[in-house]
Amino acid sequence: MKRREFITLLGGAAAAWPLAARAQQPPTTVRRIAVLMTNAEYDPEAQSRIVALNQGLEKLGWAPGRTVKIEYRFAVVDADRTRNTAAELVASAPDVILAHTPAMVVALMQATNTIPIVFVQASDPVSLRLVTGGLSQPSGNVTGFVLFEPSLAGKWLQFLKEVSPGITRVLVLQGVANPSSAGFLRSLQAVASPAVSVEGMEVREAVDVERAISAVAAHTNSGLIVLPSPIATVQRELIIKLAAQHRLPAVYPFRFFVTAGGLMFYGANNVDQWRQAASYVDRIFWGTQPRDLPIQLPTKFELVINLNTAKALGIVIPPGVLALADEVIES
Repeated sequence: MKRREFITLLGGAAAAWPLAARAQQPPTTVRRIAVLMTNAEYDPEAQSRIVALNQGLEKLGWAPGRTVKIEYRFAVVDADRTRNTAAELVASAPDVILAHTPAMVVALMQATNTIPIVFVQASDPVSLRLVTGGLSQPSGNVTGFVLFEPSLAGKWLQFLKEVSPGITRVLVLQGVANPSSAGFLRSLQAVASPAVSVEGMEVREAVDVERAISAVAAHTNSGLIVLPSPIATVQRELIIKLAAQHRLPAVYPFRFFVTAGGLMFYGANNVDQWRQAASYVDRIFWGTQPRDLPIQLPTKFELVINLNTAKALGIVIPPGVLALADEVIES
């Protein structure tokens, strides 16, 4: 049940563009967008992002398939495919490229310093050097929308401890060679009490996920925090299944984990960021440079709890936590 509006991005007014002015000068050429996604094409999450992007473009007067062509590359996960796909798309010379992981953005930056790049649902872009200027005026050809800050991990641990007060060990599941992971781990270790052990473990494929979760489940009073990564998204059904099998309370980085049966999500709405990204694509089409488009940060976050999963795990969600929930899944 929805209880309050979600996701307002910093500078939302700045991201808007005067529709009246645009209406007097319709596009005379078909524009082209290239999009890199880690998801498979028929993953429901990928389809949700495509719908959101199209909705955002249509609201701004663009007609996907007619006045704007969108070329997608799906299942861009491993390092080699990321580099090769980035080079291929740059060679096709689109008007703008959308990407949604730091690894994708880095590969694109290595392939071009002229084609505008808009990242969506990225994390900590300054520390990861996705932008070399500040958030308010990024330099170069990259700008975008931040979904995660490392400090968010502290809230994940806080909620995990509130729903499972006896927890003494937390597995932090992270994708192999994911540049975002280090910041999240530092944040977790900074807020963890001496009584709670926080251990990061890198995973590359399904067998690694099984090994990592089985290892932590061998200890009593354990919990799970899943960091955002392509491998976590691809293997989400397995992760949720193993957490249920081993009765591990878990916090996830995206809402779709919880709607699929995970226990709890806290964060910003990643699908809505694809809709918001259309505003930056639009402004770039009309001549604005990426350096003149400030990096957008989420200012509202959503707590989603799956009560069915809590019941199956034998967890009673404290009333104070329930009161904070924006959505409670009960069916």
